[in-house]
Formats: sequence, structure tokens, C-alpha cells
Amino acid sequence: MPLVVLLLMLMLTRQAYPYVSGNNPTVVEGFEVQVIAQGLGGPTCLLWEDVDQLYLCDRDEGRIILLNTTSDERRTVLDNLDRPHGLAMDDTHAYASEAGKLTKYNRSSTGQFVNAITLVEGIPHGNHQTNAVNFLPNGTLLWHSGSTCNICDETDDRNAALLWVNATTGEHGVLASGVRNSFDGVFVEGHGYFFTDNGRDWEGDHPPEELNHLLVGESYGWPDDDPKNPVPEGTIAPIGTWTPHTSMNGIDLRPIHSSLPGLSPSEGFTLYATVYGSWNTLLPQGHEILRIDVHLPSTPNGTYTTEITRFAWDVGTPLPLAFHPDGTLTYATFGQGGTLYSIQSLE
Repeated sequence: MPLVVLLLMLMLTRQAYPYVSGNNPTVVEGFEVQVIAQGLGGPTCLLWEDVDQLYLCDRDEGRIILLNTTSDERRTVLDNLDRPHGLAMDDTHAYASEAGKLTKYNRSSTGQFVNAITLVEGIPHGNHQTNAVNFLPNGTLLWHSGSTCNICDETDDRNAALLWVNATTGEHGVLASGVRNSFDGVFVEGHGYFFTDNGRDWEGDHPPEELNHLLVGESYGWPDDDPKNPVPEGTIAPIGTWTPHTSMNGIDLRPIHSSLPGLSPSEGFTLYATVYGSWNTLLPQGHEILRIDVHLPSTPNGTYTTEITRFAWDVGTPLPLAFHPDGTLTYATFGQGGTLYSIQSLE
């Protein structure tokens, strides 16, 4: 009986931990974590408009809001959305990612998103859905599309893939396949596109969560990978890995002027990423912010290498992440009522 009670207490603690740990986050020496705003629902994307105003996707309420981080004023610019997970903008248009759908809007003079034009719809969703949408340098949109299942052969090749989308016509196709559930990515000038990907569950320590470098037309292994063959022949291996089943998600490039630690351009560059945490482990894991130093290839045709370390931990359930224009780091927790945090230097 005592063993049963102990296991029950462990399970209850395991379920509660992610939602209480974020109240007292810890960060490396010399930095501090501050609360910016609370009561934001289920944040899934962050996009800074300027030094005061931040766009935020709220999955719980199916909306996108514009938050003034100085006054805490909040204005809904889009609502009645189906699980919004991504937002990209240029000077005149906004592109919102929902479950299986990508829509283009005009940005009005009052800041609203109007005159909706559906670019893509009907992409299947199940265990995962379509997530972040970002711009490539040529103006093409890159859209992250998750798998419908844990392990299966998809009936639609637009699932478990990175997609390209023409921002004017909606014409689209597959840039890379075998990408089970990629939440976000970032383009690094001179180096290319780097993206997170979360692997299958229920197979012990296989596979680790991944950071990948996009090579157009290639496959990244899912669903053919297995514990004995983590990188199937003909597929691309990750350039960085993290604790299995912990869900590496939001990612952004550290600006050179940021006070957060990182590599100099001669060494490479530094990314920061959120790790949401796992429901597929006995003991709590994840709930952290990672520093990812990406080192340059040693030869012209070589691969990038990484050194990944924890920058902050006990941060609850972090999901989206973005650098502020001043170089401080912002992230939001999904659940816990939706809280926005800033990490900055103590100096």
C-alpha cells in the first residue's frame, strides 16, 4: 500500500509541476526574469511590431491580440480563428496560420487585419497541426505542418513537412519531408533556415528532440526512424539534439547587440529556444530555455555543429519566444493563464 500511495503522489506531482514551476523561474547568473503581462490565454506566437507593441496568438480564445507592453492595453486584431499558431507580417499584409489553413490579410491604417484571402486550406490535422509561418528572403512563406499521428504513413504529403507558399497566389508545395512536428524556425542571413522538430513518443530514449538545418528537397527521417536506426539512409541528421520527448518549440536568433550570451559572427551565431516539457516521462523534464551556439562548418561542404546548454529552467510551460528589438528575450507560457516574461541583464 505505501508503494501505491507513493506512486500516486508521484503522478500527481508530475502533473502539477509544469504549471507551478513557472512561478519562480531560474536563470543563469547575471540575468533576471520579469513578468511583463498575465492573463493572455494560450500563447502560441509572439511578433514584435515595435519597442512597445507585441502581436500574440492566443490559441485558447482563437484570436490574435496586439499588446502594448508599457500600458498593458490589449486589442484584438483577429478573432474566430481555429487554434492560431503562427503569424508573419510585412509592411502591408499579415499571414495567420490556423489548423490546416493559411490566410492573408490587409493591414489597415487603424492596425486591424481586414479583407481576408485564403491562401491554403484543407491540410489534415490530428495529433499535430500547422504551426509557425515565416518569410524566406525571396518573399516566399515557409509554413510548418505537423503530422496527424504519432507514427504513420501520411495520406497527404503536406503533413510532417515544411511547406513553401507563394504569398500572392497561395500556390504551395513541400520544401522538406519527414519532419514530424516542427513548431518554429528562423532564417539566419548567410547560413539558411534552422528549425526545431519533435520526434515520436513511447519509444524510451528514442528519439531526441532536434534542431535541423533546412536542405531543400531532403527528408528528415520520420516515420522510418527507430531506436536502432535513428537516421535512416538517405535522410538528414540533426545538427543538435536535446532530451527526448521534452518538446523543443519556439526559436529565435540572438541579435548581435543583445546582452544575452552568444557567439561572435566569426565563430558562428546563437539561437535561443523554448522546451515546453514532457508528458511522456515518469519524472518532469524540460520546462526550460536553451542557449544554442551554432558553430560554422570547418570545410566549405561541411555541416554546422552545436553546443546546447540550459539558460533558464523551472520556467513552467514555455512555448513561443522572440527577441525584443532592444536585445532582451521574451517568452510566454502556454497554460497557467498565459504569462509573458522578459529575460534581461542585471547590469
